[in-house]
Amino acid sequence: MSGFLGQVRALPMNAFIRSRPDPNYADGDDSTWISVDWPSLTRDETVLGKRLRVVDTGGDGPPLLFLHGLGGLWQNWLLNIPAFMGRFRVIAPDLPGFGGSEMPAGRISIQGFARVIDALCDQLDIEAPIIVGNSMGGFIGAEVALAFPTRVRKLVLVSAAGISVEHMWKEPVMAIGRLMAVGAARAGVKQLPVASRPRLRRAALQLVVRYPEKLSVPLASELVVGAGAQGFVGGLDAVLDYSFRERLAEIEIPTLIVWGRNDILIPVADAYEFERLIGANARVEVFDDTGHLSMLERPSRFNGLLAEFIAA
Repeated sequence: MSGFLGQVRALPMNAFIRSRPDPNYADGDDSTWISVDWPSLTRDETVLGKRLRVVDTGGDGPPLLFLHGLGGLWQNWLLNIPAFMGRFRVIAPDLPGFGGSEMPAGRISIQGFARVIDALCDQLDIEAPIIVGNSMGGFIGAEVALAFPTRVRKLVLVSAAGISVEHMWKEPVMAIGRLMAVGAARAGVKQLPVASRPRLRRAALQLVVRYPEKLSVPLASELVVGAGAQGFVGGLDAVLDYSFRERLAEIEIPTLIVWGRNDILIPVADAYEFERLIGANARVEVFDDTGHLSMLERPSRFNGLLAEFIAA
């Protein structure tokens, strides 16, 4: 209960009491991703018997693997992939049940997602990528590092799930999640003019972005494509039903933890708890006046920080 109640208490401050954003907020350059021939980099792979949509920039550079969060899709990394694709082989899948990927066989689970990522790496002949995961993607990335220790070279957790969810009251949260999924499907959010109207943009993205109205129309249009994903309810159940707190000290690779101070979905206190539980090889960077998607809200700072962490 404490995690859920804590987020409810923080909601007015984080969502409704806002000053004007500083000039560095939403400083992404859309031309960096609009100019990319994404269809040529996107294909379907059959992984563990199911179709998985994968963006793969190719090349012989070090592998860099991006994992999106619950309700997201590979486009959540549009402002980040172009910054690294010249020097790295960048991989960004739609997780099973999201975007263009099929639902997995059986119940969705964090462990199951991790097995899919391990199998995908084998299939693409990738030995030890740097994994960058946001929200549920961070949960999955950390699980890959725990379940397959030699698979991950470095780990980046961006507002990762897996800590405060332990204390949430599961049934009410699942009920809200089901209502959100049904509501998104019935309302046809993907077909609404959400991106082009600032007020609708704020209503649709306020839970994940500090200042949705500051996002560009092209970028916001790509983000709402993930609404109403088939795997949303199962993914939410997976996040709420699994804990790895007692095993986090087993992560011995360098770990960067990035958080938005005004994250509504996952409190910033979780960043410091991840750091404490993982140990001396982990460090935290908190972005002020930022929500759940720091890689899209402050891409210049995020990309610079990630580049420094990779090079260190």
